Amino acid sequence: MSVSHVYARYEDIDQDQLQKDIESAKANVGAPTKEDFQHLLKLEKWGRGSTFFGYFLIFLVSILEITSGINSFAFWILAIIAAIAIGIGNVARWANVTHPILHGAYDKVPDIPYKYTKAGFARGKNRYIHWLDWIKPEAWEFEHNIMHHYHLGEDDDPDNVERNMQWLIRSKTPMWLRRLFIYLFAGTWKFTYYAPNTLRILENKERRKKKLPEVKSYEFSPFKKNGLELWKNYILPYATVNFVIIPLLFLPLGWEAVFNAFIIKIMAEYVANIHSFLVIVPNHSAGDIYQFSTPHKSQGEFYLRQIMGSVNYKTGTDPIDFAQGWLNYQVEHHIFPNIPLSQYQKIQPVMKEICKKHNLEYRQESVFKRIGMTVDLMVGKTKLLRVDGV
Repeated sequence: MSVSHVYARYEDIDQDQLQKDIESAKANVGAPTKEDFQHLLKLEKWGRGSTFFGYFLIFLVSILEITSGINSFAFWILAIIAAIAIGIGNVARWANVTHPILHGAYDKVPDIPYKYTKAGFARGKNRYIHWLDWIKPEAWEFEHNIMHHYHLGEDDDPDNVERNMQWLIRSKTPMWLRRLFIYLFAGTWKFTYYAPNTLRILENKERRKKKLPEVKSYEFSPFKKNGLELWKNYILPYATVNFVIIPLLFLPLGWEAVFNAFIIKIMAEYVANIHSFLVIVPNHSAGDIYQFSTPHKSQGEFYLRQIMGSVNYKTGTDPIDFAQGWLNYQVEHHIFPNIPLSQYQKIQPVMKEICKKHNLEYRQESVFKRIGMTVDLMVGKTKLLRVDGV
């Protein structure tokens, strides 16, 4: 579609100069330091503190039931707070810790412990210690670091929301029902979308090497060949630990405590899905975001697409950034995916100036406004923009 531009048109941008400006900015950031690593450890402690606080509330609720009883109102207040705390800890582990580490953001920190490097984090059995989620680390790393980052807005981008939702957009489903579906889907999306999608993309990588037909979708049935892999290495490890083993740890307090833990863990899972959906999905999905029909042809064009295909949320302080998983620096992250989180706060003003110099729109708005725009895209009310001839 044709777009009337307030900012410079795609084809008028001096991509070579844009590349020089961005690479100059990157050179001025400097190498990762031990202070950057200490910043990561602080964020890790915040996430773990939130998780442990949630489990403490489960313990407290169970003790109160045993000793003095607790009315249903007080129980549910504490249960909701516990679920929110555990959910925040879940998202923090993914967004604030796993995400930058698997990009290799701390690999060059002097004397960095091996477990905080890309090669050492969440590998093999360490997945259960470092980052256990519905998603297998190796699968998410390839889906996110390679296919999404280097094909942003292209047909090969696995996270192209508009394309992925065509089955709903083209349906005759009433608009109100489409929106209801999105709200329900957001509460399960790591399980229903991310797990099977990352597995499919990783398997297709191997299939392309062997010149085999690619897998179009994954069966949820464990009795199908591709469904068995999904259950064995994705669903069951996470579900068993979180919804069986952890609740059973409260057995010394009685079966009621086990049931309390189970219910609160289910609630926490919903919170984690909603929270992660809120801060992840709107990054590249709205009616003012661009998509591209051909691969980029130069590094300068690659940088240009990261800017035109991304949006930031409000930024500025560690608590604000922590709550949004540092995904509120999406423009900077897609241009500098392997720098420590603390450096995004330093380089953001520089990127704003570069965009201003080239008359490029630097999108930055509230995450709550952006999620509304994303839902509009997902239900077919709006469409992604296309740059003519690209």
